[in-house]
Amino acid sequence: MLSPQIRSTFLDFFTARGHRLVPSGSLLPPDPSLLVSNAGMNQFKPWFLGDVEPDFPRATSVQKCVRTVDIDNIGRTRRHSTFFEMLGNFSFGDYFKAEAIGFAYELLTGHFDLSPDRLWITVYEDDDETARIWRSVGVPSERIQRLGAADNFWSMGVPGPCGPCSDVTYDRGPAYGRDGGPSVDSERFVELWSLVFMRSVRGETEPGGGFPVLGDLPRTGIDTGLGLDRLATVLQDVDSVVSTDLLRPTLATVEEMAGRNYSPVDREDPDRVSFEVLTDHARAIAFLLADGIRPGKDGTEYVLRRLIRRAIRHGRRLGIEGPILPPVTASVVANLGTAWPELTRGASLIEDLTTREEESFDRTLRRGTRLLDKAIRRRLEGGHPDLPAETVFTLYDSHGFPPDLTLEAAQEAGLTVDTPHLHSLLPPTPHP
Repeated sequence: MLSPQIRSTFLDFFTARGHRLVPSGSLLPPDPSLLVSNAGMNQFKPWFLGDVEPDFPRATSVQKCVRTVDIDNIGRTRRHSTFFEMLGNFSFGDYFKAEAIGFAYELLTGHFDLSPDRLWITVYEDDDETARIWRSVGVPSERIQRLGAADNFWSMGVPGPCGPCSDVTYDRGPAYGRDGGPSVDSERFVELWSLVFMRSVRGETEPGGGFPVLGDLPRTGIDTGLGLDRLATVLQDVDSVVSTDLLRPTLATVEEMAGRNYSPVDREDPDRVSFEVLTDHARAIAFLLADGIRPGKDGTEYVLRRLIRRAIRHGRRLGIEGPILPPVTASVVANLGTAWPELTRGASLIEDLTTREEESFDRTLRRGTRLLDKAIRRRLEGGHPDLPAETVFTLYDSHGFPPDLTLEAAQEAGLTVDTPHLHSLLPPTPHP
């Protein structure tokens, strides 16, 4: 099943069940506590909090999302994307756990034709009610696992609505990892759909990454997210996200520019990583530019600039000598412009901005890469396990080479960096 049919199957299912179809919000969210839109519920945050009375009790949408926390995962897993489309259904005080679980199971098994025997469920550790509901729709107890707050208690990552969640995962088979369910291997048992049972309000993040739960929401709600990329990977029976119809045309463009084919087989192959990073980042870059975000030094603008620089670096690693981002982002527009017309409307602007940003950064990249490669080679030949923080600082201070790219290259070479010492050397810099 190709992505247009996946989208329409999902939306038709929920609109037929009384959900209002709501357009995607912008990647530049109205919530100032967020750098970019990272979940389908972002535009509904005031509704969940009770600050705004909902216009309708049920909604469904396909939301454009970018998750900065996953930037470094690209190429290292088969399932992560920086940009992705989140298929969601929402209830604002209307229905709750039983209906949400029933909808999810019916849609996955009855409309997307996923085998019930390959579905595994995770629930919050003390959520007996949710486990009981899953058993009632046909999931056996041995395929329901209980996990802690790190896995099955969801929030936006900032103060706002939150609650325990239950995730539907799919067993991709022994070729993808160990047996034992999602608690054992999240590559083999890939999370497809997260059902969040909104009931609480969280506070500010505390030292160590936790947060206090401040109290109850004025009414319970449902917030779900089904990742289009991941579902397409399963339904199209391909190895990873870049091989779905959402990204394969862009990957083909990268292959043509690099003069060789991508192979997903060797997970340690640095060329494979570069193919995947460039393909993934090109999509995110095109969508961010189409939504009016521009590369810069702070906040959301820095997120975009970081993606652009990483994409260019990995394109050069593939041996691409000419312009990289203009043709690769153009392939994104050609492939996804029908589903997302803003890409087509912004095509010339995307080409112009990626050209200018690439020309500006390319000189820095080429000079800095030569110096960095020499520094890494000296450390490896000398048997040293690390790259000195002073080297990272010098490349940044004297040559303008971004520290995050130096850290990435050091990690790829198997070298460590004393990051606390490095941060003491660097001036305060924005991070996504």
